[in-house]
Amino acid sequence: MRFATKALRVGQDLDPQFKSVIPPLYQSATFGWEDLDTQPPFDYTRCGNPNRNTLEQVIASLENGSRCVLFSSGMAAIVCALDLMQHGDHLLMAGDIYGGTFRVAEKHLPRHGIQVSEFCAHNPLSINDAVQPNTKMLIFETPTNPNLRVSDIAGVVKVAKQHGLTVVFDNTFASPALQNPLDHGVDIVAHSTTKYISGHSDVIGGALVTNDDALHEHAFEWNKAVGAVPSPFDCWLSLRGVKTLACRMEKHCKNAQAVAEFLEEHPRVARVHYPGLPTHPDHRVAQRQMRGFGGMLAFEVDGSAEQAKRVAESTKVFLLAESLGGVESLIGYPPVMSHATMTEEQRLGKGIPPTLLRASVGIEDSQDLIEDIDQALQSAFA
Repeated sequence: MRFATKALRVGQDLDPQFKSVIPPLYQSATFGWEDLDTQPPFDYTRCGNPNRNTLEQVIASLENGSRCVLFSSGMAAIVCALDLMQHGDHLLMAGDIYGGTFRVAEKHLPRHGIQVSEFCAHNPLSINDAVQPNTKMLIFETPTNPNLRVSDIAGVVKVAKQHGLTVVFDNTFASPALQNPLDHGVDIVAHSTTKYISGHSDVIGGALVTNDDALHEHAFEWNKAVGAVPSPFDCWLSLRGVKTLACRMEKHCKNAQAVAEFLEEHPRVARVHYPGLPTHPDHRVAQRQMRGFGGMLAFEVDGSAEQAKRVAESTKVFLLAESLGGVESLIGYPPVMSHATMTEEQRLGKGIPPTLLRASVGIEDSQDLIEDIDQALQSAFA
C-alpha cells in the first residue's frame, strides 16, 4: 500500500462485532482476564490499549518503521530517547534545535551526569571535531525550528555512524508525508503527534519509531514504567486526524509556498526562511530529500522588534498562538514562545533575531492568508 492508503487501512479492519468502519473507542483503564494462566492482549491501559496499538501500527507504517511507541507528548518521546544515555555519556546536539529539546539538554541532562555539546548539522564533518570518546548519541532535526534550515540527513548519519553513535531525529516539522528519516539510516524518529500527524490542534501526543527491536523495547519499558502514555481518546482522535495527513500536507505545502513567495517580494520583509524558495540556502537539499517543502515558514520584518510584535498581534486569519501543524494558520514570536528558554544572546547566536516571526500555514484559502499578512505588515508600519 502507498502512503495515503496506509493512513486509512493499516490496522483498521472492520470491527468484528458490529462491522463498524471506524475503530471503537476503548475508554477503559483495565481489561478482564479469562483465567490466570493466559494473559490477555491488553490488561491495563498504561501498558497498552487497542486504540493506542492501532495508531502505533499506522505511524510505524507511515515512517517505514517496524515498531512505534506512543507518548503523552512530543517532549516525553524525546526524553525517552535521551534516556538511552547513562551517567558519564556525552550527547551531540544540533545547534538548530527545538526550544524544548534545548531546555532538557541544557537544564536537565547535566543533573544526571550527561555532557552536552553542539555540532553544525549543515556541515556533517563538524561531527568529527565535536565528537568525544564518551559520545553516545546525536540528535538533530530538519527542517529546523524556527529557521527552516535543511540538513543532509544521510550525510549526518554517515559521519555519526563512523563514530558508533545512536542517531535520533525529530521529524515533526516535515511529518512522514514529506520525508522518512529511517530510510536514510536514522535509528530513532521522534514526533510531536500534536502537530501534523493529528492535525487539528486538539491533542497532545508524541511518538518514537524505529526498526531496532532493542530500541523499541527500551522505549516501551521506559514508558510503561514512567507512565507518560496517551489516553485512548487522544489516540482515537489522532487516528482520525492522520487519515487526512496526505491531503492536508499537500494543501499546507501549496499555501506556504504562496505565502513565502508573497513575503519575499514584500517591501516590509527583510528575509524569508522557506526551503521551497530557490533563494533558500538549502533549497537543493530539500528538493532531493523531501517530497514537499512543508507548511512552516519564518520571516524577518525589515524594522524593529516592536514592529515585528505588532505584525504578530495584527493578523486576523493567522491566530497568535504557539504550536503548529493544525489546519488553522498560526503566527508566533519565538523569543517569547517556542524559544523563550534561550537567552537573547543564545537566540542571536542561533540566527533568531528579535524581528523574526514564525508561521504555521494552514489550509485556508491562500489569498485570504496573503491579504491578512499584508494588512498586518501595513498596520505595523503605519
